[in-house]
Amino acid sequence: MTDDSVAVELDFGDDELIPAIAQDVETNEILMLAYVSPDALEETQNTGLAHYYSRSRDELWQKGGSSGHRQHVEEIHVDCDGDALLYRVEQEGGACHTGYESCFYRTLDGETVGEKIFDPNEVYE
Repeated sequence: MTDDSVAVELDFGDDELIPAIAQDVETNEILMLAYVSPDALEETQNTGLAHYYSRSRDELWQKGGSSGHRQHVEEIHVDCDGDALLYRVEQEGGACHTGYESCFYRTLDGETVGEKIFDPNEVYE
């Protein structure tokens, strides 16, 4: 029998970031991939809302903070090496800042396979 109170050790690496995949808890669709710092993970655990770390802006951010398209985190899974996370989320609106339901809305050859569900020009004025 295992002790469920023992936390899994995470390997944030030299840059103190770990990739996190957001997956829709109902459909299992992969919505996005972003990076998480220890502070972002702590905010996610404290609030139940997905928080990430923006490498381009060098700052902590809450998913949906400006768009309202929040991710309510139902579960957090850790991979076998402790160096990647899976956020199982209930997504409000679209996950992708381009207006698509998922950031993975196109194939490698450029074919659009996802559904655009909002106009980013209206959301990010």
